[in-house]
Amino acid sequence: MRKIISNILTAMVYIFLFAPIAVLVFFSFNDSKSLSVFSDPSFRWYRELLRDRNTLEAVRNSLILAASATGVATVMGTGAAWGIDRLRSRWYRSVINTVTDIPMTNPDIITGISLMLMFVFAGRLFGMRNTLNFGTMLIAHVTFCLPYVILQVLPKLQQMDRALPEAAMDLGCTPFRAFLKVELPEMLPGIITGSIMAFTMSLDDFVISYFTSGTGFETLPIRIYSMTKKTVTPKMYALATIIFFVTLSLLLVINHIENSQDKENQKKEKQAIN
Repeated sequence: MRKIISNILTAMVYIFLFAPIAVLVFFSFNDSKSLSVFSDPSFRWYRELLRDRNTLEAVRNSLILAASATGVATVMGTGAAWGIDRLRSRWYRSVINTVTDIPMTNPDIITGISLMLMFVFAGRLFGMRNTLNFGTMLIAHVTFCLPYVILQVLPKLQQMDRALPEAAMDLGCTPFRAFLKVELPEMLPGIITGSIMAFTMSLDDFVISYFTSGTGFETLPIRIYSMTKKTVTPKMYALATIIFFVTLSLLLVINHIENSQDKENQKKEKQAIN
């Protein structure tokens, strides 16, 4: 009886979470403009979406921004995690970890407003006319993407045997070569997972992008927000459906990488015990 009740409750929770998404996907294939009555199945609104030049440009801008922010955040986050792992003072390490968590726990609207004020102040200080542009959005996205990379790479370093880099150097490797041959492969799953999470968060962000964006550079979330001010059409449903499945694919990749890494760690533990 308990198992039946738990299954029913679980099913109800999943229905509550995914029913709106299922309705959205369903009506994205509606041939008519009605948002409540389904007429005939059609790819009409997907074709309309592909003809929308402004939306496609916003998609391109979002991909460029997300890829740039992910690249910078991955490099900086990996270096930061490597440095944090080598801190000897537990108190100092605790302080650094707390500071790292602030961009994740701080409300997005507070982060967006504070970054906007900082960029405007710096722009006026240096006599710039256009203080908000692609560069400010890139800095803002790197700021909130960094913690995700650090928190994915740091546990991989902590799980690594501390003697491995020293053993590699004893066998003739330089410190840099030991890093490439020993430490980097251990960090690689965390780097991949962190970069995918950073890309997803950057692609999905609206609030911080809204406050730090300038004229002439519109991301996809901002474009969707501007579309909601007018009459909502199933074209936006089609766009949301595509975003959902792209995000779902990235999450499946992350879970696959983490599961593979867990299996490898279990095999290593069994081999060490045997």
